[in-house]
Amino acid sequence: MEDKQETLKTASKKPRGGGEPIRSIDTYAAQCEKCFKWRVINSSEEYEEIRCKIAEIPFVCDRKPGVSCEDPADIEYDASRVWVIDRPGIPKTPGGFKRSLVLRKDFSKMDAYYITPTGKKLRTLNEVAGFLAANPEYSDVSLSDFTFSVPKVMDDTIPEDVVKKGSASSDAKRKPKTSKGVVGDGTARDEGSVAMH
Repeated sequence: MEDKQETLKTASKKPRGGGEPIRSIDTYAAQCEKCFKWRVINSSEEYEEIRCKIAEIPFVCDRKPGVSCEDPADIEYDASRVWVIDRPGIPKTPGGFKRSLVLRKDFSKMDAYYITPTGKKLRTLNEVAGFLAANPEYSDVSLSDFTFSVPKVMDDTIPEDVVKKGSASSDAKRKPKTSKGVVGDGTARDEGSVAMH
């Protein structure tokens, strides 16, 4: 069986009042293995369930009640939002904890954090290990339940006006976008897909 890969979609539209783009997850989606249409997933919990098992249980449209491959896609892959590709098999976030993914201002990558039931933000596995050791009430939670793997940002969906990190000039802007056809040419599909935006 081929490796499965997840596609995460992250919002990059500017808020109506201007200001910074939204850089956290606001919508989850999965791509059907049969028809390759995108289906919006209702919650991060449902998304995590699909993501952790996508290699064994590929996502198909009829997994959503009342939906089939004959129905139009819920959402389309395009540059109106920033899309990112995630790894399959990332474990579900342990109960009481929250996994947070934040897109960097320069759109170079995302950062992963875990928020504990006490509200503490954990940035590394060492911090997680320290928290678990200091809080025996979480002895049923394993360090292997945590990962700081982050999704890959899809360059062809990054806004053109984003300044590149480490550019020779502070005025350097992104090159004009060219569509890589991630969905259309099978690049993301070949390995399966789940998405957030």
